[in-house]
Amino acid sequence: MRLALIADLHGNLPALDRVLADLNREGVNEVVCLGDVAVGPQPAETIERLRRLGCPTIMGNWDACMVGDEPKVDGELAEMLVDACRWSTDQLSAPQLDYLRGFQETIEVRLDDETTLLTFHGSPRSFDDEIFATTPDDELERMLAGHDAAVYAGGHTHFQLFRRFGESVVLNPGSVGQPFRRRREGVMRISPWAEYCLIGREDGRLTVELRRTPIDVNQLMRTMLASGMPHADWWAEHWVPEVPA
Repeated sequence: MRLALIADLHGNLPALDRVLADLNREGVNEVVCLGDVAVGPQPAETIERLRRLGCPTIMGNWDACMVGDEPKVDGELAEMLVDACRWSTDQLSAPQLDYLRGFQETIEVRLDDETTLLTFHGSPRSFDDEIFATTPDDELERMLAGHDAAVYAGGHTHFQLFRRFGESVVLNPGSVGQPFRRRREGVMRISPWAEYCLIGREDGRLTVELRRTPIDVNQLMRTMLASGMPHADWWAEHWVPEVPA
């Protein structure tokens, strides 16, 4: 069994295509998508690519927003995020929205007879939960309460993660469409690559590979600026490398 995890595509079709090309070369048996698929510059095109892939997909917080859920956002980005969600929703057909409604809260995968992988968006408890390397164990235990898996995997934060929790492993494959990089202050800037994760199980050994693959940022910016998405110029600025102080 060799399985790929992808998450937080955010309507970034060029990044998704680069990841899928990687996975095709790797001979992956199965792909699971951890949600937040379409809010971004190419929502309909990204959905169609994912539909053709035929992989099981988790309901993310922005997927839920597109089918009527109230987003839980605040701060300086709230209005721009909601505007992007509304615009992205308007680009979708009725069958594409029905496809989103079919996304699941959690998906369980058997890696072998003894190893279970439980996938979700934020946590099994809520797609709005955030699991970081610094999340206290007692808080993480509350998020995972009632579940028993060898491997837990979620998205939502846009940061890759590998940490131990008891006898289990907690993963985040990072983001295909908007992989964040930390800044000292202000809004997160976005890295010039796409992120994903490969999980293998063979002869009693679990392997986890956090991967990144470069993307053509200039192509993405041209696509974004031509899309008609609200605040596209503002979003595009966050893909430009920072000038050293």
